[in-house]
Amino acid sequence: MLEEIKHIQSTADLLCSEAEVEAALERMAREINLMLAAANPLILCVINGGIVTAGKLLTRLTMPLNIDAINASRYQNQTSGGRIEWILKPATPLKGRTVLIIDDILDEGLTLAAIYNYCLEQGATAVYSAVLVDKILGREKLVKADFIGLKVENRYLFGYGMDYKGYLRNAPGIYACKKAAEKLS
Repeated sequence: MLEEIKHIQSTADLLCSEAEVEAALERMAREINLMLAAANPLILCVINGGIVTAGKLLTRLTMPLNIDAINASRYQNQTSGGRIEWILKPATPLKGRTVLIIDDILDEGLTLAAIYNYCLEQGATAVYSAVLVDKILGREKLVKADFIGLKVENRYLFGYGMDYKGYLRNAPGIYACKKAAEKLS
């Protein structure tokens, strides 16, 4: 497995440098600060992918807030998604709260839509979403993110929280697997 990971990493295309990603995070934080300044938001970090994005955004947010986590996964360290599996639900009550969901990527929107609906079912008064990457699919998605860092082409991505088979979330930039590698998965 480590040989495969090393190969993927060494042959990947850099789509967004660390500096570009950090600039996008700074812009997202400014937008969130303006929109949610008086909202007393509950930040829901989508585990595992949203950890880096949430961590990078949290220190840039200036309003009082609470933090919790949620894990609704379709991938389970694979490269293609299946049914949604609820692994962790937030301990903080959502009733009457403004919720900001933070995740790494918006692909088709299945996971984000499920989390969004869960928040409303739990009594959240408003639900917003922030994603580092919105993948350009060329078709309508189930949901749209309120705060978007970067729009990138429809390729298999890793870095800044996004993974390849559970690895490479810590890559300092956003990378795309080579086309041949995408077919291996």
